[in-house]
Amino acid sequence: MQTVQQNLRLQKIITGIGILLFIMKVIAWYLTGSVAILTDALESTVNVIAGLIGVYSLYISAKPKDWDHPYGHGKAEFLSAAVEGVLISIAGLIIIYTAVRSLIHPHIILKLDYGILLVAITGLINYVAGYICIKTGEKNNSLVLMASGKHLQTDTYSTIGIIVGLILLYYLKLWWIDSAVAILFAFIILFTGYKIIRSSVSGIMDEADTTLIQKMVLMLNDNRRENWIDLHNLRIIKYGGTLHIDCHLTVPWYLNINEASFEIDALSELVKKEFGQSMELFVPSDGCVDFSCRICSKQNCQVRQHPFEKKIEWTMENISKDNNHHL
Repeated sequence: MQTVQQNLRLQKIITGIGILLFIMKVIAWYLTGSVAILTDALESTVNVIAGLIGVYSLYISAKPKDWDHPYGHGKAEFLSAAVEGVLISIAGLIIIYTAVRSLIHPHIILKLDYGILLVAITGLINYVAGYICIKTGEKNNSLVLMASGKHLQTDTYSTIGIIVGLILLYYLKLWWIDSAVAILFAFIILFTGYKIIRSSVSGIMDEADTTLIQKMVLMLNDNRRENWIDLHNLRIIKYGGTLHIDCHLTVPWYLNINEASFEIDALSELVKKEFGQSMELFVPSDGCVDFSCRICSKQNCQVRQHPFEKKIEWTMENISKDNNHHL
């Protein structure tokens, strides 16, 4: 719950910064009349709206579990990211429309030096804020913060390109450059919107995060204990910043309840150390059976029925199957 509150505080700060940057870009657009700067201002409008939606979604996801939401309210983050992706895409389409109109009906751009300076300042602030968002989002498994951070950094890259175009315009006086730059970065904005929508939909549909699973499999193989004979039926579901993990752990059948619980606790602590405390693990223990002996490397086992033949390396494919491993 502490990480969720941290996410919410950071999102509030980012939203406040977004409002200030939007005002600065509107001033720059008013001074210059540049469609390229309008592109930046429109994207900042999306930043503000998406930031407000993000604050609300993080407020919802921070609520504790209740009887009708047993897994918490973390899915609200995916819905927020989906809305942000749609808004980004709409902004891209509006920019293209405005830029094409400007190509057909060109006009002189004024006070470009002031406009370039203001836009450059907003770009620098955006990049720093985006970096902080992404790093905090990765640490706390928050899709909202990662989406906001990526959006802010994409906004920075767009700003850099727009500044380059405005500098060329300032020296060459070719007014079509303004619209051309706006159209180019509008397509970049559209692609960013698509990626955010795709990521949020995969979260809503509980699509497997192959990168996360692969990282976990490698970590489990490297830290495998001798009483962990087998691990199977691994499932990982994201609920906002919280990971819900369940799997079946096979241990020697003669361990008592406390000893089996100790092995489960060791597995839980290992996972939390690697992936953070904001997670829930459901790990029932299974007792080994005769065929388990062939893949069990436990030394000095007094009840072994078959000699050890081969250690089964856990992989992303076999660890997810709903059955014990065999040779």
